[in-house]
Amino acid sequence: MSKPLDLLAVFAHPDDAELLCGGSLARSADAGERVGILDLTRGESASRGTPEDRAREGDVAARILGVSLRRNAGLPDAGLENTLPLRHALARHLRELRPRVVVTHWLEGRHPDHRETARLVLDAAFLAGLRSLDLGPSHHRPFKIVHAIGFREDAPPPSFVVDVTAQVDRKLEAMAAFASQWEGATGAGEAFPGGDRPLPEQVLAHLAYWGSRIRVPYGEPFWTRETLAVDSLGGLGVSTF
Repeated sequence: MSKPLDLLAVFAHPDDAELLCGGSLARSADAGERVGILDLTRGESASRGTPEDRAREGDVAARILGVSLRRNAGLPDAGLENTLPLRHALARHLRELRPRVVVTHWLEGRHPDHRETARLVLDAAFLAGLRSLDLGPSHHRPFKIVHAIGFREDAPPPSFVVDVTAQVDRKLEAMAAFASQWEGATGAGEAFPGGDRPLPEQVLAHLAYWGSRIRVPYGEPFWTRETLAVDSLGGLGVSTF
């Protein structure tokens, strides 16, 4: 069994992690955390590129971000559903990789796979921790599930924003690795087109907005169900003025 992960990004398609939380994955890797990406599908139903293209591009993007591993669950693209067989399939990966924190899609999404993934991750994470459920590897339940809410208008205010200023160039470089999907694009996934503005500029505009909320150049927003704790009032960050 491999060394447990500190952070695992579980997203529906190759390239979703880069778009929605690539800067934060790179920041965790830079901090010495063991980071992984689990793509649930190979993107075989996509309008552009081939699964083989995306697999190669994903490997390049993972190296750029500095993550420790990337794997693909081989679940059906455009066919993800929160069913018991798929929960068990994902739970096996969670038991094998043993992440402390899992980051995934927001609860809603343009692509049905995105919103199904959000619920699938939550339920599979619970099942993975059941001691008597025979799924092969020993039981493991992640400590926390986090949802990436960038580009979503229907999400609540973020629970927190990660400063990705130092990693923003690598995020864009990792995105650019998926040339089969995004070369010349003005929108992608949850990022709606901003007129004729190229996708990297559209992404930077969103990152700049969230960065301004924590008084830094660029940030990525996330939401958790749980209230987050702070060590002390005297150590709080983000200036009021």
